[in-house]
Parts: sequence; structure tokens; C-alpha cells
Amino acid sequence: MKFYNREKELAALEKIRQTAFSNHSQMTVLTGRRRIGKTSLIFKSCEGSPTVYLFVSRSNEADLCMRFSSETRQSLNVYMPDFVKFSELFRFLMDLGKRMKFNLIIDEFQEFYYINPEIYSLMQDAWDRFRKESHVNLVVSGSVYTLMNKIFKDAKEPLYGRADNIMQLLPFTTSVLKAILTDHKPEYAKDDLLALYTFTGGIPKYMELFMDNGCTDMESMVDFMLQPESPFLTEGQALLIQEFGKKYGNYFSILSAISNGKNTLPEMEAAMGGASLGGQLKRLEEDYGLVKKKRPILSKEGSQTVRYEVSDMFLRFWFRYFIKYQSYIEIQNYERLADIIKNDYPTFSGLALEMYFRQQMMESKDFSEIGSWWQGKSCKEQDEIDIVGLYAEGKRALAAEVKRQSKNFKPELFAKKMEALRKKALFNYEIESKLLSMEDM
Repeated sequence: MKFYNREKELAALEKIRQTAFSNHSQMTVLTGRRRIGKTSLIFKSCEGSPTVYLFVSRSNEADLCMRFSSETRQSLNVYMPDFVKFSELFRFLMDLGKRMKFNLIIDEFQEFYYINPEIYSLMQDAWDRFRKESHVNLVVSGSVYTLMNKIFKDAKEPLYGRADNIMQLLPFTTSVLKAILTDHKPEYAKDDLLALYTFTGGIPKYMELFMDNGCTDMESMVDFMLQPESPFLTEGQALLIQEFGKKYGNYFSILSAISNGKNTLPEMEAAMGGASLGGQLKRLEEDYGLVKKKRPILSKEGSQTVRYEVSDMFLRFWFRYFIKYQSYIEIQNYERLADIIKNDYPTFSGLALEMYFRQQMMESKDFSEIGSWWQGKSCKEQDEIDIVGLYAEGKRALAAEVKRQSKNFKPELFAKKMEALRKKALFNYEIESKLLSMEDM
């Protein structure tokens, strides 16, 4: 699949590179979840200029630095000894930056934490000494959100305050999903677009796997994910173990419970034998960014009417099916699991369609707040409005019911919910009501 989008990020990285080469060295930190396309973006931004790329694998520091020394010699065509300590190699490169202008990419930068955490303080010393006199465009990237935050945003850490720029890479927008699917299937159906969003959440690597293998509809995507050697089978587990380490058990259970509809704290705690989960949910939300609270729109921060949802679309799907039906994967009964997913798809994709329209509304920049509305603790359809958006200007709001097919819309029921919304929450707003279906994608 060709390189798509990222125009704003490329422009920002180009501006940073020009500053590094014309003024003095710059340090850029690029974060984002696994498979989001960080490395591809960095390489694209460095095209046409001297570049050293160092991938930090979790291994012995001396072996790692011997490889780095060889890669640097080949990339910059310079003589240098074989270093066995990264601090010495980094100092050499910063000094070399006095005489040469080049990009230095350090990928999976957080892995130094496991190899030799002293590296960060030694890097700080070399950076502080040489940055004003050298012309190195240093770009460090990492997939482990918590560690990258700790390294660069914790005031106790040596590299705190050293980054000139911190960028977080997000999934592709809905317009980019359309462009990619159009290139690979010009006459795609709306359900093809919904399937692509439902299974990938806009994560570039997952989309690339589908497109490169000709999977442009729901059935072929499901069949591709459920092959014996499919990377999708273990992807969620790999992503979360990378983030949580060995203490992933309870977090897995919480994410699985939310993905399967147990989305209030009492429901989750009951499902896990009465364990207290408030602290872990707070970490999942604030430290990891994997779940988020949902309250009825305009309700107060302390409101007890709280639900949780998994923020990552792919993880929501993975926990709903690949964890819940793990036994089928273990005995390699992929056909049975494929049938379950395909049969359940109309229901599950209906939830994804709501998220798709919310994302579209966010991308429009027309709204100051986007959420849902319901009354009481009930989760019944007759008590809830799927999407409520408050426009950025004026006392205006949009209330929308989301249905895969417009024939399933019940105007009388929606009118009653609208009246309740007016009385309970938006009594001084001008409210526009709308039905959103796949035809509106």
C-alpha cells in the first residue's frame, strides 16, 4: 500500500529538520500505538537527506552498539570505531554533527530502559553539551505510551524538558479511509467502508494488510484475520503485554468486560468476583489512554451515571471475539469463529457506526462537545440518544439516532426521546434532529 495522508505531520517534521540543519540540533519525540505508522512517517520525512536509523531491540548493550556502529558507518560514509557503550556512540554522533548535517532516528527508544537506564542521563549530558554547536535532527520514537511519557514528561527523569517537539500520531481520519478503499475498490459499498473501520479503527498497518491481500469486504477481511498464521490472532495480546508487562491479567479482564457490554463499575466488579477496580480503571484511562468515561452530555463531572468504553476500535473488536472465543483459536476451529463474527457483524458494526459518525463530527471542528445522552442508570434503547453534539457557536445542538439501515428507525420513539432531552438537559438550545445510517457515511 502506498503512503497516505500525514501532510501536517510531514510539514511539521520538515520545518524541524530545516531548523536543525540551519540553526542547531533539534530533538523530536514521536509517540503512538503499535502499528500506527511512526517509522514509515519518519522515513518519509527524511527522504533525500543523510539519515542514520537505529532500532533499539532488547539485547546486550555492547552487541547493540556494535551493530549501530556498523550502520552509522554505512549510512554516513564516515570512519568510526566500534563502540560498546551507547553513551559513547551518541557523544560521537553529536560531535560529528558539528561537521555534518544529518537525521538521527532512534526507534523504540523506551527499550533502553530495560537495557541500561543510565543511558538517558548520559544522553542528557551529551545533548546539553553539543546541541547548540551541532546540526543533528534527532527523532526518537516509541510505542510504549507510559514509558515514553515517563522519559520525557516526568520532572524526575534526565531527559525531561529536553525535547523541542513532542508529536503523537493518531489513526487515519474517515476521509483517508475512504481514499484508501476507493484506490483499491472504486465501486465499494458503504458496508465495505464500515467493515474497514470496524476491524481497523483507522490503524494504517491493519489497513495495509487487508488492502495488500485484496480484502475489501467484510467476509474476506474476517477470513483473512482467521488464518492459522494471521498476525491478527495475537495482535491485541502483543500490544497490551508491550504496554502492561507481566501484570496484564486484571487489565485484560477489565477490557474484555467492557468490550462485551459490562460497561459500568458495579457490573465489572461483579464479573470479577467483587474486586475493587476503581484504581485500575483510572490507570487505564489516565496513564494508558485505553478506556474513557462516558457521561450523559452536560452532566456534572461528579455524576454517578458513568459508563466506560474501550477507546481503541481494534482492541474493542479483538476482545469481543478473539478473547471471548479463545478456545476456538486454540483448537484451530477458525471456521466456527468466522461464522460467529459474520453472524454477529450487523449488531457489532452498528456500535462501530456510531463511533464512525462521532469521529466524523470531531473531524469537522464544528462542535465544542460530542457525546450521548441518557437518563438514569438504564441502558434501554428508549432512554438513550446515540449522539448529541453541541455546536461551537451559539446555543445549538445536533441530536442523532444511528441505525445501520434507515428502515429500522422509529420516528415516534425518537420524538419522545427528543422531548425528554429538551426538558432534562438542553431546554435553552435550538436542537436539530437527524437520522444517520450507512448511507450518510
